[in-house]
Amino acid sequence: MSEESRVAIVTGAARGIGAATARRLAADGMAVAVVDIDEAATKETVDAIAGAGGRALGVGADVSDRAQVEAAVERIAAELGAPTVLVNNAGVLRDNLLFKMTNADWDTVMGVHLRGAFLFSQAAQKHMVEAKWGRIVNLSSTSALGNRGQANYAAAKAGLQGFTKTLAIELGPFGVTANAVAPGFIVTDMTAATAARMKVDFEDFQKHAAAEIPVRRPGRPEDVAHTISFLTSEGAGFVSGQVIYVAGGPRA
Repeated sequence: MSEESRVAIVTGAARGIGAATARRLAADGMAVAVVDIDEAATKETVDAIAGAGGRALGVGADVSDRAQVEAAVERIAAELGAPTVLVNNAGVLRDNLLFKMTNADWDTVMGVHLRGAFLFSQAAQKHMVEAKWGRIVNLSSTSALGNRGQANYAAAKAGLQGFTKTLAIELGPFGVTANAVAPGFIVTDMTAATAARMKVDFEDFQKHAAAEIPVRRPGRPEDVAHTISFLTSEGAGFVSGQVIYVAGGPRA
């Protein structure tokens, strides 16, 4: 089986890193299921893929809801084909200092990042095991190393690294690899929202971040998408259980 005949699922793919990844995997020849909590929001990504000659399907699903995830994977298998590539990218922020953080702040972040990756991996792996070939990529973050005001997010992103390594052990005998990508500062709507919440001009926010990055620039969604493209390729079959920091310099 080649990239041209594979079906990929990318969660949180309406914008940012997810959208760039969906477009890149489509350019690699895969049919792509563009998943987002709001199906209407997937239209731009789906249209971009179709306009470039690719095949895509927009799917609405709350990644933290088992029934919606299982229905989404069933629909994808029926309309695009059995998925053998999964990118668990969906994410949210509920930043706050520990003493201010609410149960809802904690539970929402854990639900989307950790439960979402668990549910989609569980639903998709049966297709990979049947095909004896699969690729799972989970989006972690440099915040997994600790970040002020992100106890929930840091814990979730660190948890995804342990989850990834366990998937690699359990699914490896069936031809399925699992890896994590941990981006650093990437210019997205999410980082723009962080700057706004801090009442900092986004351009100044980017310049400050770039000054701390060895390559002296902030990352772009495409930087992450290129790495995911490799990890989901045929050539990455002997790379599994790894965490790759896409951060413009050494981390971890």
